[in-house]
Amino acid sequence: MIRSFILDGTRLASLSDLPDTDQRACWFDLLNPTDQDIARLEQRLGITLPTREDMDEIEVSSRLYSDGDNEFMTALLPSQADGHDYLLAPVTFILAQHHLITMRFHDPRAFGTFEQRAGKSGPGFKEGESAMLALLETIIDRLADILERAGRDIDTISRSIFSQTTTKAGRGVNMKTTLQGIGRVGDLTSNIKDSLVTLERLVVYLHPKLKSDKADRRGQIKAVTMDIKSLQDQSNFLSQKTTFLLDATLGLINIEQAAIIKIFSVVSVIFLPPTLVASIYGMNFRLMPELDWTLGYPLAIGVMVVSAILPFAYFKRRGWL
Repeated sequence: MIRSFILDGTRLASLSDLPDTDQRACWFDLLNPTDQDIARLEQRLGITLPTREDMDEIEVSSRLYSDGDNEFMTALLPSQADGHDYLLAPVTFILAQHHLITMRFHDPRAFGTFEQRAGKSGPGFKEGESAMLALLETIIDRLADILERAGRDIDTISRSIFSQTTTKAGRGVNMKTTLQGIGRVGDLTSNIKDSLVTLERLVVYLHPKLKSDKADRRGQIKAVTMDIKSLQDQSNFLSQKTTFLLDATLGLINIEQAAIIKIFSVVSVIFLPPTLVASIYGMNFRLMPELDWTLGYPLAIGVMVVSAILPFAYFKRRGWL
């Protein structure tokens, strides 16, 4: 699908297909494009667009390169990050003939947000460069929102781990659920870090390639660079906190398992003397004088009870229970 955005005063107007003329065209957005869509735009602008396999390449030379006067830049962006299922996939930005072209096979929310903002008066777009810088700012804002949500999730997990309260059933925190939550947040944070790294490389590559020498453009891209660095610091902090929570959870699991093993050990020791007494008097030898005693049975029961109480009292006094 090809969507075009043309200049309409100080805003961008959306079209569902290619415009009749490229004079006012500013942004061409290709979402899950077909081979026919790509061929039409290539013929229209006289450029060669990268394939999906090219977009998936991890080499910097394959993600950031020039072809004549056209600049090709690819970054990893997340989509559907507000839920547990999300996708981190490449998005290619192309500056060609004062146009911005974006190619993507998933739908990051930042694009929808940018479209809504650009459709209102005020941004004052003039060409593809200004549209790309504004789109990058929207992407950075979206990544900041995702990291803020991850931070709130980490705080919730932290409170649940270190809380001393129990559930209505009398049970503590479900450690399996906690580990799953930590894993989801850790995976999300790691992918955001990967996205920020690719965006940082993109901005560093784009800075000297800007054809406009206006000071506000240079200041805008420097602000984007500073925002990326601050988000990288935040993602590193969240990663460290996630690692701490993972270690704390595993430590609590080990403590809980050790407590369970201790209970079984104490119970085994307590019932060992009564078991020994019962085993002795259960051998049924003919020459056992206690078998003929009138009080032999209650005496054996008493010995077993006393032999169980004494270890229990000893463990309780030592504070092992």
